[in-house]
Amino acid sequence: MIQGMKKLTFLVTDKEYAPFIEQLRQLGVVHVVELQAGATSPELQDALSLDERYKATLKAMSYAAAAYEKAKKAGQVEAIDFDAVSHEQAERIEGSDSIAATGLAIVEKMEQLAVEETATRHAIDAAEKAIAQLEPFGDFSWKEIHELEQDTHSVMTFFRCSSKGFRQQWADDYFAIPIGEENKKTYFVTFTSSEEGVPSISAERLDLPTERLSYYEQEKTAQKQRLNEIHQEQLHLAFEKRETVEAAKLINDDNISLARVQLSSEGIADGVVRLMEGWTKTETAEEVTTALDAAGIYYEMTDPAIGDKVPIEIKNDSYSSLFEPILKMYSLPNYRDLDPTVFFAPFFMLFFGLCMGDAGYGLLILAVSIWLLKAKPDIKAYAKLGCWLGATTMVVGFLTGSFFGIDLSQQDWAFLAPVKHLFVNENNYKPFGYAPMMVFSVCIGLVQVLIGMTLAGAKAAKNGGFKYGIGKFSWVAALLSTTLLFGLPVCGVALPLFIQYVFYGIIGVASLGIMFYNNPDKNIFINFGGGLWSIYGMATGLLGDLLSYIRLFALGLTGGVLGGVFNQLATDLTESLPWAVRWLPMLLILLLGHGINFGLCMISSFVHPMRLTFVEFFKNADFEGGGKAFTPFRRKAA
Repeated sequence: MIQGMKKLTFLVTDKEYAPFIEQLRQLGVVHVVELQAGATSPELQDALSLDERYKATLKAMSYAAAAYEKAKKAGQVEAIDFDAVSHEQAERIEGSDSIAATGLAIVEKMEQLAVEETATRHAIDAAEKAIAQLEPFGDFSWKEIHELEQDTHSVMTFFRCSSKGFRQQWADDYFAIPIGEENKKTYFVTFTSSEEGVPSISAERLDLPTERLSYYEQEKTAQKQRLNEIHQEQLHLAFEKRETVEAAKLINDDNISLARVQLSSEGIADGVVRLMEGWTKTETAEEVTTALDAAGIYYEMTDPAIGDKVPIEIKNDSYSSLFEPILKMYSLPNYRDLDPTVFFAPFFMLFFGLCMGDAGYGLLILAVSIWLLKAKPDIKAYAKLGCWLGATTMVVGFLTGSFFGIDLSQQDWAFLAPVKHLFVNENNYKPFGYAPMMVFSVCIGLVQVLIGMTLAGAKAAKNGGFKYGIGKFSWVAALLSTTLLFGLPVCGVALPLFIQYVFYGIIGVASLGIMFYNNPDKNIFINFGGGLWSIYGMATGLLGDLLSYIRLFALGLTGGVLGGVFNQLATDLTESLPWAVRWLPMLLILLLGHGINFGLCMISSFVHPMRLTFVEFFKNADFEGGGKAFTPFRRKAA
C-alpha cells in the first residue's frame, strides 16, 4: 500500500535557517525536495569523496578478513593474537568529532598499508626475477668478477642457449664455459679480450642483476616478512577498528545529507528569506506541524497536486513485502499508481512453481532456504521468499507427479497406487483435448489479466472519479461474463436460463460503457470511435497476452523432460557395470545432469514470471512506475 503524503512549503529567514535545519533532522520524518537540481558545493564534494574512501576501506577490510578466515580454516595460517599485534590498544572515544577524526585516520592508515603492500609485492617480484636469473650461475661475487676482468684484460659475458644449440667451437674461440643446465637450457660464460668485446654468437646474452644471489634471497625474505607484517596490521584494523570506521562513515553520511539539504533551498526577497519544500507522511503530519508551530516557522501544508513528484513509501503485510524487491527491480510506483505488490505476489509464487514444476527441486529450494534462515540472518527476507517459492514448487510438483525428473504416474510403486489417478497430467485429465497444465496456465493468465484491468479501473476512479473507471470496469464485466457464459457449459456445467439472461444483460450494459463512456470528457461520437479502437486493441492484444502464459506450461514440461533424460542416461550408460562400481558413475551423471537442469530451471523460473508480471500484468493494470523513494532527512549516526 502506498502511504499518504502531505506537501510542506517553508519560508525561513537566514537567522532561523541553521536551527530550522537541525530541527528537521531531529524530527527525522521530512523528505526535503532538492530545488537546485544538480547543484553542488565544496563541502558536498569533499564529503562524497570521503564517502568513496570509507567504502573502499570497508571493502578492503571485508576482503582481508574473509581471506584470513578462509586461510585459517584451510590450516594455511595460525590464529593471530591481535592484541599482541597492535602497538597500542584503542581507547574508547566519545563524541562524533573524535570518532570522525579516528575513522579518517584509520582510512589513511589502510590506504598507506595498501600502497606499501603494492610496493612490497613489486619488490618481491623483482627479487624473485633476479633470483631466477642468477640461480643457474650460483652465488658469485661481482667484485671478484670485475677484479678478474681487470687482471686479465678480458671481458666476461653471460649467455644462455638451448642445450642442443651449444657449440664446442665457442669454447675454442671464446673460452666458453658451461656453468649449469636447467629446463633444457645451457647457461655459460665467455672470456674475450677487451679489444674483441662481446662475442657475436647465436645465443641469448644475459644482463644479470647488479647484486649477488644471496643479496636477493635475503631481500626476498625481508620483503616477505614485511608483507606478513602489513597483512597483520590490515587484519588488526579489519577486526578491531571496523566499527569505528562504520561509525565515522555514518557521520559523513549525515554531512552529505546536510550538504544536500543546504542546497535544497532558493533565496527570495534579495536572499533574506529561503524557500524550501518537503514531504511528510500523513501519519506524521501532526507531529511535524506541532514542532513547526512551537518553533514559529512559517509553513504551508497541502495535499499533493496533480503533477507533483511525490516521494513514495510502500507498506505491506509480512508476506507481500517479501516481493517488494521484485517490484523495485522494475520501478517504485508513482503516487498516482496503485501498489501492485499484494496483487502480483501470489501469482509470481504460483508462476515460479509452474516453471520449476518438480517436487524434488522444490524440496531442495525449501531445505536451502530454511538453512539460510538460521545461518544467514542478514538475508532473512530472501530466505523467507525462498521458503514460499520452494513450498509452491513442491505442491505443483506433487500435483503433476514429478520428483527429480521421475514421472510418478508411470511408476509401479505400491504406495502410489491409491493416488496415481489424482496426478494432473494427460493420462488422467485432458480438457478440450489439450494438456491440463497448458489449459490451467491460460486460465490463470486470464485471471491475472482481469485483475490487472480491474486495478486500472480502480486507479482511474481514484485519480479522476468513478466515471473515469467505467470503461475499464465495463471491459472486466464483459470479459468475465462472456467467459462464464460460454466456458462453464463447455466444462459440463449447465447454466439455468435465468442465469444466462443475467450474463447477457451484464454483457449488454458493459458494451454500452465500452462504446459510449470510455472517455467521459469527450462527446458521444469520440467515445464511439474510442470504443471501436479499444475493441480492436482488445481483440488483438488479449489473445497475445493469454498465449504468453503458455510458457509456464512449456518451461515446467521442459524441466521435467530434461530431468527424466538425465535419469535415463544415468541408468542406461552404466547398465553393464556391476553394482559395486556402478553407483559412482550413476551418481556423478545424476549430480551433473540435475545440477545443469536445476540451474536452467532456476533462471527461467525467475525470468519468465518477471516478464509476465512486468509486461502482461503491469500493462493491463496501467502501472506507470517512476516513483522516487521517500528518504526523510534524519541523523544516521548515533
